[in-house]
Amino acid sequence: MAPVLVAHGLEKRYRRVQALAGVDIEVGEGRLVGLLGPNGAGKSTLVKIACGLVRATAGSVEVAGAPAGSVAARRSLGYLAELFRFPAWMTADEVLALHQRLTGSTGGSSERGGLLELVGLPGARETRVGAMSKGMQQRLGLAQAMVGSPPILLLDEPTSALDPAGRRVVRELLEELRSRGTSVLLNSHLLSEVELVCDHVLIVDHGRVVAAGSPDELRREGGVEVETAAGARRFPDARRADVPRLVRELVAAGEDVYGVRVVTSTLEETYLEVVE
Repeated sequence: MAPVLVAHGLEKRYRRVQALAGVDIEVGEGRLVGLLGPNGAGKSTLVKIACGLVRATAGSVEVAGAPAGSVAARRSLGYLAELFRFPAWMTADEVLALHQRLTGSTGGSSERGGLLELVGLPGARETRVGAMSKGMQQRLGLAQAMVGSPPILLLDEPTSALDPAGRRVVRELLEELRSRGTSVLLNSHLLSEVELVCDHVLIVDHGRVVAAGSPDELRREGGVEVETAAGARRFPDARRADVPRLVRELVAAGEDVYGVRVVTSTLEETYLEVVE
């Protein structure tokens, strides 16, 4: 199947600042793609170009086969900005009804109720935005991004205002969206969240993709640790394939072996290595 979002040779320059310097990405159908990078790396610029809010200096972006910024592309995506505001006097139901009119959704009351249920706000339909906590407003923002069931969501720091329970709700929501075939490009600073839910990760720095792959591919083996009667023995240059040989050699030398662990780096360690 054709990717839902494709960027090729994407560049963006703000006078002397090169925000993006030739970025290529693909987001396939039903894929959760995490976008990582330090502040100023170009992540939000990439998302805004895909939404049609910013024009690229060079390169191209297509959303569901249509040029970014076109009517067809905008109808195919849902967007949650990092900094968003809903009118304080509106209820959750009114916010979603407004976005249904803006997107042309015909889902009506049942769609609004279903979306609030999906983001963990089943009883907030008549609650005004001004009476909501920041976390509740964040969940409402996620609900509005899903109005009309777009094939791809662009989420900019969607869990930044949520407590651990709220982040778990969002993780479960993302997994549900994946099962429905909805694609997600997730811009986040929470590496642990990205590591838990994303199929593919892009690490961006200074406007370029400096690492890409699944979380498992980006983790790196860092040796083997063997628990013996004399204590833990670390073999920093060993890999998983070396484990049987190491155990045989230790047993032959009279060591009692109680456990073996292949040491791997975390996504955070890989991230820090490539951006520093």
